[in-house]
Amino acid sequence: MRITIVDSYYPAFLSYALDKIRAADLGYESMLSRLLGLRFGTADFYSRHLRELGVEASDIILNCEPLQQRWAEERGITFDMGTRFQRGMSRLPLVRRWVDHPNPLTSIAVRQISELRPDVLYIQDLSLFRPSVLRSLKHVVGSIVGQIASPLPDEEFLRPFDLILTSFPHYVDRFRAMGIRSEYFRIGFDPIVIEELGSVQRYRSCTFVGGLSAAHAARTRFLEQLARSVDIEFFGYGAESLDPSSPIVPRHRGGAWALDMYRVLAESIITVNVHIDVAENYANNMRLYEATGCGAMLLTDKKDNLAELFAPGTEVVAYRDAAHAIERIRYYLDHRDEAVAVARAGQVRTLRDHTYRVRMEELIEILKRQMRF
Repeated sequence: MRITIVDSYYPAFLSYALDKIRAADLGYESMLSRLLGLRFGTADFYSRHLRELGVEASDIILNCEPLQQRWAEERGITFDMGTRFQRGMSRLPLVRRWVDHPNPLTSIAVRQISELRPDVLYIQDLSLFRPSVLRSLKHVVGSIVGQIASPLPDEEFLRPFDLILTSFPHYVDRFRAMGIRSEYFRIGFDPIVIEELGSVQRYRSCTFVGGLSAAHAARTRFLEQLARSVDIEFFGYGAESLDPSSPIVPRHRGGAWALDMYRVLAESIITVNVHIDVAENYANNMRLYEATGCGAMLLTDKKDNLAELFAPGTEVVAYRDAAHAIERIRYYLDHRDEAVAVARAGQVRTLRDHTYRVRMEELIEILKRQMRF
């Protein structure tokens, strides 16, 4: 089985990462390895474990312009990047999606996919390619599989997919009602993060790591209540969108990308998790596994399926609302031995049941069953 995984990265992270991956003497594969090695998002957590399991797996980061340009240059392929790209990789446009063919980055990705000819084209962002582009790829790939845990794009973007995987249980039935094959597929954690962090002192009382924006209004109100009442630090993007009078502002420590994000979690006694609205009553997000994997006590919003993932009160702690979260933070900061016990149990559970090695074993079985390999 050959799988090509296509993803896009946050533009702000790519700006952060640019100086770490570009060098005049680096080829495409070395640049890609450096980028994946920063441990952003799912990094090489899918492809590396798939290869260990005997699958021929490759990664494409579609919107990393210098990386994609290097691939094209090595093959003597030239594209007119227009005024948005300067040779020498001296700047990176802050654009998330490149969906219009023949946009040069889409064109490069199409050439890469055509060269690789995978049995499975696995797309982590369902809006990366226009439907017409995906349909044009049908003659060079076996199956097109997508994964989503975010608001749905327009239905036209969903139709070209042969299978859509999601960590939202409620999305599975919705896709199936549309006549689209779908399976429940959870996110996970890679223990390589622990190895690369090394010894970390756990000295932060309580943290929140995540984005803040107008789209996160309910989350922001919740976090502001915490900021007024407990010792909590905030990390992530979007602080500039806050009202200057927000109680989060003086406690916000800036961005924490990739391995730096994991380090913050490893430094935390307690870390708070808040799901996005489209999760509805279901626990699903990456922070569940990242926080527990790094050994922090996870305080997460109560969801109907949480007990299917972790034992509430033993491996994680759940809250009902802001007042309850504040009470739980105060209690566990006053009873740190209990917080440590929960954190240890949560880490054991994640390292046993929720690693990306486990997930890739599950993924292979899903693909074999659905795609008839």
